[in-house]
Amino acid sequence: MTENPVGDLPVEVVRSKRRKRTIQAYVVNGRVRVLIPAGLARDEEQKIVDDMVARTTRRLSRQAVDVEQRARDVARKYGLPEPSHIEWSDRQLSRWGSCTPSDGKVRISSRLATMPTWVLDWVLVHELAHLAVTDHGEEFQALVGRYELGERAEGYLIAKSEEASR
Repeated sequence: MTENPVGDLPVEVVRSKRRKRTIQAYVVNGRVRVLIPAGLARDEEQKIVDDMVARTTRRLSRQAVDVEQRARDVARKYGLPEPSHIEWSDRQLSRWGSCTPSDGKVRISSRLATMPTWVLDWVLVHELAHLAVTDHGEEFQALVGRYELGERAEGYLIAKSEEASR
């Protein structure tokens, strides 16, 4: 059993001779159980286990953060429009968030679920500001400039992006 590099839950890797290609991870009895094929190469195994643990941790974190309520709170605090719909997205791997101003929908990368709330709030401010102003011009900058930790959050996300590209 190895320690989870992205959370507090221990990791249990279960190798199965019956399992040929599929990999699965879930939480059971306070640990992340990762099921892998027995024939998987050791160098491949660690990368896959790390990825599955990260996915499982993000899923747990998403469940712990009510992104709808958080967006409403941020919108009220900073005088921004509320989204018509907001959801976590597992498909956003190169963006932190996106929105469709025409219908008011916002998608937030599930990678943010494990980050500090002030970083999530910055991305929410950014996306909610796009509901009012679609470009990144002066009016948009004035809206997002209301968030006092914006520069710090941007730096944090830049560092995380560089870390992930290594």
